[in-house]
Amino acid sequence: MAITSPIDADVEEVRDALRPLRNDFTVALHTAENAFAVGAIIRVAHSFLAREIVLIGSAPYYEKASMGMEKYETIVRVPSDEAFLDHVGARPLWAVEKDAATTSVTAVEAFPPDVVLLFGIPKALLARATVTIGIPIYGVNHSLPLAVAAGIVMNEWARRHYAPGTTT
Repeated sequence: MAITSPIDADVEEVRDALRPLRNDFTVALHTAENAFAVGAIIRVAHSFLAREIVLIGSAPYYEKASMGMEKYETIVRVPSDEAFLDHVGARPLWAVEKDAATTSVTAVEAFPPDVVLLFGIPKALLARATVTIGIPIYGVNHSLPLAVAAGIVMNEWARRHYAPGTTT
């Protein structure tokens, strides 16, 4: 459940309190597509206590959409796809892309430790992905807002991670 920080708490005190609670996944996305979505995803990633948020590119994000949560997060900026792949290293990279999906997020039995969840993906990065997952949707609309998709995937990570009887 959410932690309530004292109104006068120093940002570093809150960051220190959250550090041991951080979860074993990273969220990554390109910044150039939608500044509002990037800010909203920062807020959602905070709600699930992602270990870090990697922003690919130098485009700004809309801070109002992050509702101030960016100050509590570890946000890593990398200038390019190549720098992103260097940052990720050997960690499992799971792309979220409906049209290229090889499995559904609902069919995933477990997310690997230290997984990087990549949203808003250029086709060049899809080849590097360990797994490409999609989110089932219905109706005539063929996509979800990026922040909604990110929230669904992070919730699925949390649901599996915190399920009764799990030890991770």
